Amino acid sequence: MSQKAEKPVLSGQRIKTRKRDEKERYDPVGFRDAVISGLDKCANDFEAISRYLDTAGNKLDYRRYGECLFDILIAGGILVPGGTLSQEGEGPCKTDACIFNAPDEINMEVMKNWEQVFIKLMRRYKYLEKIFQDEIKKILVFVKYFSIEERRKLSIMVSLWISNGSIPFTAVIVLNNSYLVKDNLALDFLIEVFKCWRQERGVNSLYSAIKKSNIESHLMSFVPDTKQAQAYFRTAFEENGLEEILKLYNDQSQQMAKKELQTLLQDSLAEGKNHKEIIIEFKEMAVKEEIQPHETICIVWTTVMAIPEWSKKEELVTDQAVRHLKQYISLFAPFAQTERAQLSLLLKVQEYCYSNMTFMRAFQKIIMLFYKTDVLPEQAILRWYKQDYSVKGKMMFVDQMRQFVEWLQNAEEESDSEGSSD
Repeated sequence: MSQKAEKPVLSGQRIKTRKRDEKERYDPVGFRDAVISGLDKCANDFEAISRYLDTAGNKLDYRRYGECLFDILIAGGILVPGGTLSQEGEGPCKTDACIFNAPDEINMEVMKNWEQVFIKLMRRYKYLEKIFQDEIKKILVFVKYFSIEERRKLSIMVSLWISNGSIPFTAVIVLNNSYLVKDNLALDFLIEVFKCWRQERGVNSLYSAIKKSNIESHLMSFVPDTKQAQAYFRTAFEENGLEEILKLYNDQSQQMAKKELQTLLQDSLAEGKNHKEIIIEFKEMAVKEEIQPHETICIVWTTVMAIPEWSKKEELVTDQAVRHLKQYISLFAPFAQTERAQLSLLLKVQEYCYSNMTFMRAFQKIIMLFYKTDVLPEQAILRWYKQDYSVKGKMMFVDQMRQFVEWLQNAEEESDSEGSSD
């Protein structure tokens, strides 16, 4: 059996790696030492700092060490888990040319000079924008470990960075962390951001920015679920002239409470609970969450009307709606005891019938059902008929109700004449 001859091997041969294929060792400490050395020479001259950062980018690898660069400019050195500065290396681990070393007595001119340093740096090296947005989220998570003065300086810079578009407003959502929320650290930081924005650009600008970025939907998550925290939240916003933002919070809180109330009703109906029991639970929760009767009656209507699969045929859906509502009619009357609640129900029915084309001719039958079952009194119907509360389909629905309203008016006149003759 023949064996394959082994191929000769050259001994002592060294394969040379091309220079471009060689990977440079990751050395954040060396990068830090180089940057600190350059910044220390600039002292507090912001123009000199910007010039140094501009030219240093040609020699130092900003793309690779961008996170370290922003840590140094903000905290003075490289931040490690726990929010402290890395002590590695033999050289100085911290520079005084950083945001945290700005005067504790806040000087907005100094803070805006730092803002310009960051703007110029990221304008020169565009790739740093994404690195900065990611790194600022990491730094915000460390706020617990910073001093009160450092947190305040950072909050002011965050406000400036958000307002100039360097970072999105949603970056502050990372503060929604249990260990930051429970001690009000997240809330205090957020309030400082809002205060700075209000002072620099006005409350209307702040309100618009919060709405645009949908931050109001996250405000509740910054508040611990305790009565003391809720009171602290309201007091802090009022004392700092942030009533408009507080209103946003209150509106969002109400929306959440209404959703929970609707879920309670949906679950109770799905479980087949007794209507009297449902009404008691529903009322208790509405009172607790300060949801008014004119709002609860609309929640009842929306929930009840969402139960069935409605017919697509206009000629069938009216009878289907009346039969369906009769089953749940006892849920409406307890929440239709005020004039405002009665009018809200009328307008809700009007809006529903207008928005759902197959229900356009069902309006009159539904209102008649509510009248006959003492959910809606004749005064509420007459008030709706005579006044323009909502234009959505009003003329069509007025035509549907004309004959019934005329009957009501005649009956009212007859009762008045009988009363006067007596």
